[in-house]
Amino acid sequence: MQKSFAFFTRMVDELVQFSDTDPELAEGIKWLDAQAQQKGITFYEMVFQVLYKHDITNRAQQWLNTRN
Repeated sequence: MQKSFAFFTRMVDELVQFSDTDPELAEGIKWLDAQAQQKGITFYEMVFQVLYKHDITNRAQQWLNTRN
């Protein structure tokens, strides 16, 4: 579990560093940070929630596509 968390936090940290050269990404990160503060959670938890929701939505869409 610790290795997974360390990998995730490193990935997010690298994304934040990369945002220095990408204004659109920087705006998205600022928005995520503001959302996290409003919810009273950490930035990392907010990123995880967004990625989790995105994954669930994609899986549901794939299931629908294979069902028909």
